[in-house]
Amino acid sequence: MKRTKISSLTSHLLGQRVRICGWVRTLRDQKNFAFVEINDGSTLAGFQIVIEGSIKDYESLIRDMTTGASVVAEGTVVESPGGKQKFELKATHLEILGLCPAEEYPLQKKRHSFEFLRTIAYLRPRTNTQGAVLRVRNQLAFATHQFFQQKGFLYVHTPIISSSDAEGGGQQFNVTTLPLHNIPKLHDGAPDYSKDFFHRPTYLTVSGQLEGEALACALSDIYTFGPTFRAENSNTSRHLAEFWMIEPEMAFADLHEDMDLAEDYLKFILNAVLNTCLPDLEFFDSFIEKGLITRLKHVESSPFTRLTYTEAVTILKKSGKRFEFPVEWGADLQSEHERYLAEEYCKKPVILKDYPAKIKAFYMRLNQDEQTVAAMDVLVPKIGEIIGGSQREDRFDLLKEKILSQGLAMEEYDWYLNLRRYGSVPHAGFGAGFERLVQFITGMENIRDVIPFPRYPGHAEF
Repeated sequence: MKRTKISSLTSHLLGQRVRICGWVRTLRDQKNFAFVEINDGSTLAGFQIVIEGSIKDYESLIRDMTTGASVVAEGTVVESPGGKQKFELKATHLEILGLCPAEEYPLQKKRHSFEFLRTIAYLRPRTNTQGAVLRVRNQLAFATHQFFQQKGFLYVHTPIISSSDAEGGGQQFNVTTLPLHNIPKLHDGAPDYSKDFFHRPTYLTVSGQLEGEALACALSDIYTFGPTFRAENSNTSRHLAEFWMIEPEMAFADLHEDMDLAEDYLKFILNAVLNTCLPDLEFFDSFIEKGLITRLKHVESSPFTRLTYTEAVTILKKSGKRFEFPVEWGADLQSEHERYLAEEYCKKPVILKDYPAKIKAFYMRLNQDEQTVAAMDVLVPKIGEIIGGSQREDRFDLLKEKILSQGLAMEEYDWYLNLRRYGSVPHAGFGAGFERLVQFITGMENIRDVIPFPRYPGHAEF
């Protein structure tokens, strides 16, 4: 008999025989019969199995069905006389697939700290919180592809190994086959990369944007959705060393179209999750962040406020609020500033645009005032910046000047400049950190708890 997932057990199966599998959550032995709750991860709710004493090997089954054991059960779906569930399975056959020693199993208690659960990342998906996080994460990924596919964007794959730094920050993971115990050196003491696999320094990518621009300048509208890496020694609740990025790029587009796309995207994925993951969101609303669903519905239904960076600085200075970091025109806005704008001043998402050129990346298009660039950030309550994007600099001379002024290696960007030499077009795009999206939608406080196996300074196990 084919297995039926617990999420599929609805009223249309009443009176029918089914086969279900899962891991034991609880067992209540009433001597002549027992109630077993199992969960298979397909839904937040577990499912109750009723085992009568007449079933084969009843006593040994009850003895060995400890929390965490895996089982398969066959029987008939019947209405439940109890108030906790509508249906239950009256089992005629039950088999233990995998034993779980009760004295060793780390998830015996009903509640564990998130810090503890990170030490057993291979088991934490069995908890209610992590199961709900991963189901929401799945729906967000699916909705992301739906959104861009419906708009005619092509899904492309950009390299994970790169020879350039899209952000210009230099915090990258080196990729090398040189023997670390005996690195070959040049006369000046620098590594001899001619003996390395790629014959040049290479890194794990921090962004697929630059390659995405090349693809957009041939295919018009593209998006990437893949892993990116930052070797930033940051132990905060908002940073990971390995994370996923969604990066659309549009040819023949300006900053205003970029902002429209970002707002439409956020509203689309919020609508998708509200419509398909409501039990999981209700769980988060009850146990993680009170009022979560109301907050998400407000964001999904509200037009985003749009301000210039200069307007934002004026608002922050006039707020009368004491910030840890001072607010000055020309300084990068901190998370506390972003959250004030989104949570207290506008009380909804905000898109800031036209940032000072000196605090933004080299590839952003210089505005006519020659002081600011056509950049934008989307700020949301609770998180702050969740999307960052810009219109790209499509003028050859200006881009070359910016590369040189920032001390970047010109030879690494020859191909990028050539896009401006061979049929240059206005183009724009953004990057959305997938884990920050999951944080925003689940209310989870720490970004390490919204990715299955978090990578951060000093931690790369599992």
